Amino acid sequence: MKQILSLMLAAALTMSGAELPVTRVVIYKNGVAYYERAGAVPAGETARLEFKAEEMDDVLKSLVVEDRGGGSVTQVRYELDEPLEKKLADAGVHLSPGQPLVVLLDQWKGARVEMSYGGAMVKGTILSGRLAAAGQEQGQRQELTLLLDSGEMRMLAIENATGIRLEDARLQGQLQAALLAYAQSRTREKRSVFIDAAGQGARNLAARYVVPAPVWKSSYRLTLPDTGDAMLEGWAIVENNTGEDWSKVELTVVSGRPVSFISRLYEPRYVRRQVASLPEDEAVAPELYAGAVREEAVAAELMADANEGRARMAVRLAPGTAGGVGAGRFAAPAPMMSSVAVAAAAREAGELFEYKFGTAVSARRGESLLLPFVQQKITARRLLMYSDRSSAHPRAAAELTNSTGKTLDGGPITVAQAGSYAGEALMETFKAGDKRLISYAMDLGTRITTKLDSSTAATRQITARRGVITTRSAVETKTTFTINNIDARAKTLVVEHPITPGVKLVSPAPAETTANDYRFNVSLPANGGQTLAVVEEREMAQTTQVSSMTPDVLQSFILNKTLSAAARKQLEEIASQKRELNGVESEMRSLNETMSEITKDQDRIRQNLSALRQVAGQEQRVQAYAAELQKGDTRMVTARDRSAELQKRKTALEARIQSLIEGLDF
Repeated sequence: MKQILSLMLAAALTMSGAELPVTRVVIYKNGVAYYERAGAVPAGETARLEFKAEEMDDVLKSLVVEDRGGGSVTQVRYELDEPLEKKLADAGVHLSPGQPLVVLLDQWKGARVEMSYGGAMVKGTILSGRLAAAGQEQGQRQELTLLLDSGEMRMLAIENATGIRLEDARLQGQLQAALLAYAQSRTREKRSVFIDAAGQGARNLAARYVVPAPVWKSSYRLTLPDTGDAMLEGWAIVENNTGEDWSKVELTVVSGRPVSFISRLYEPRYVRRQVASLPEDEAVAPELYAGAVREEAVAAELMADANEGRARMAVRLAPGTAGGVGAGRFAAPAPMMSSVAVAAAAREAGELFEYKFGTAVSARRGESLLLPFVQQKITARRLLMYSDRSSAHPRAAAELTNSTGKTLDGGPITVAQAGSYAGEALMETFKAGDKRLISYAMDLGTRITTKLDSSTAATRQITARRGVITTRSAVETKTTFTINNIDARAKTLVVEHPITPGVKLVSPAPAETTANDYRFNVSLPANGGQTLAVVEEREMAQTTQVSSMTPDVLQSFILNKTLSAAARKQLEEIASQKRELNGVESEMRSLNETMSEITKDQDRIRQNLSALRQVAGQEQRVQAYAAELQKGDTRMVTARDRSAELQKRKTALEARIQSLIEGLDF
């Protein structure tokens, strides 16, 4: 029975078809590769392509098929990828790991079975199946209860049966479908795609598609001479992870990153539909009526906050080497140029750049290839590079100009000088005609110290408009690099100084500017020193309302040398008017104090007069108080008249000052 079931499953899983070998591969830097398969398909047969399950989404998105014999492709078929749960649900069978046979048979109550039991054939209808206790040592016993054709109900132990068969062919098919679904989900890593073509005789079919693949990698060897052009050698690293051998395959590697993404096309999609019914199809629900009391409904609002977290990993790549310039006198083998014949044709391909190898390649499954794609001279200039302020030494570096006429893919560079290993560097993708700086070692023969000086803010410009004075000032910062070269040869040093937003470079002019740094060239004499002073300034602006300024504050602006004569005249007039206004306000305050004292004296005199009038013989003193009271009244009238004059003058001065302030323009 087991052999028959295995053969049945093997036959169901085996799908015939002619295979198309790989003839062309194009590998990109974005995680995909373009494959072309082509071959002859015998008459009446179907071409078959095999893919990993995770490749099917890209295959369905990019597959192109062609009949090169003049015929036509009628259709492309592939295996449906349904979830195991749905396949089992469609089969109507529930199977779980370790499930006893009697539990499975219990699902088919009412089904007819045939059993070879005790040397006889027993037929009947399933009533139930259960696990029963069979003793402490024997464990559980599987019991199946059948309704026999004779009408007898019999309980049978499954362990004693030598064979069981379902009489219902439909149920037998459901069981086979469930077993097939389990087998496919467990053992099948490949998915088949079939190409059906119409035409007479054998067909010559081709298929092209894009699937995920390891990116190709590049590595370089750079030989730096003391003078003249350098030699650059580039190798492409390619992996064959297709699961089959490559035999004389046309290979191309492409530099650049075209857009690519995954679209879920292989997995079936099911749309959840709305349940709709006519109103008359629904039963009338009972309605409840509240009693005659006041009910208050209380609503509770629930608020949920969802916060997303992002994890960023910053990987800092910096080649760590030891030794100075030319210190690569190690015992390691010299990384000289290889004896290779580069047969890779390079060309622009839109926004990309491709290298097509002229010789077909072969690689077994799981093998990798190391293929030369460039070996030629490149313009190079040896120099020193200083950008790490935490170090006292610059790095030995080279300025490379891509004179190869090709785009050089980014990758690691092993540098050689005087036939010896000198260090390593990293290089980004390098377009033809562009320049790149690479550093590969520490130069211990050059030492650099840095000093930072900052000045106080100096006013550069004063402007005014509509009553607001704007003062622009600048703080100057000077960074001084002191360089000492102890080697007996002259050197060229490139100092990188960071660009700070809001800060202006005053001097000197940079040799070149990157997105983040200024670069300054410094010529170092043999056994000598040099200094580089980088001067920058940060401008600041401050606004002040003139109406809130005192004459003394205005005077500080008037005395500023950056102010024009016309502007100084405007401010001087405002300051003069404000001083006069201050004098008026001061006199008004003094008058107010005087009138307050007069009022107090008058009140005291009136109180004394009121008391003396009730005492006999005080007429002389009463007359004296009356005279003082009259003098106070006269002084009060004079003070009030003066206060009124001052108030008019104050109003006029305020209006004049406001007019002058609004008219400020310089």
